[in-house]
Amino acid sequence: MIKELLGHAHIGVTATVYAHVRLRLQRDAIDLLGHALRYPAEITDKPDSDDEPPFAGAVVR
Repeated sequence: MIKELLGHAHIGVTATVYAHVRLRLQRDAIDLLGHALRYPAEITDKPDSDDEPPFAGAVVR
């Protein structure tokens, strides 16, 4: 189990520690979709000029 790989004695610790990551990813996905819907002309397949990695999709449940 994940909790054992991370060294947590209880699954509740794992859930508490990493819950903020799930919420942040949900917020990022909502913001990205909102931007794409407001400014569709800005969405291109060209790589960005900055050093940040491209956005990646993630299943959010």
